Amino acid sequence: MHGKGIFTWTDGRRYEGEYTEDKKQGKGIFLWPDGRKYDGQWLNGKQHGQGIYITASNVKREGEWKDGKRVRWITKNQD
Repeated sequence: MHGKGIFTWTDGRRYEGEYTEDKKQGKGIFLWPDGRKYDGQWLNGKQHGQGIYITASNVKREGEWKDGKRVRWITKNQD
């Protein structure tokens, strides 16, 4: 995969965004079946850079990720 696309897993997870050589890279949105969502930057298939995490109850937090792990929250909870 290369360019923009949508991939849906059989368990209901879904990614909409940019790909480079079969990996999520650039801007993209990842949705979980329970309603959680990550909208942000990707590198080598992992969350990397700034993004917004939205909980299943619609609580939004902006954070920074590195290699798929959250490094820090940038903002406080935003309902």
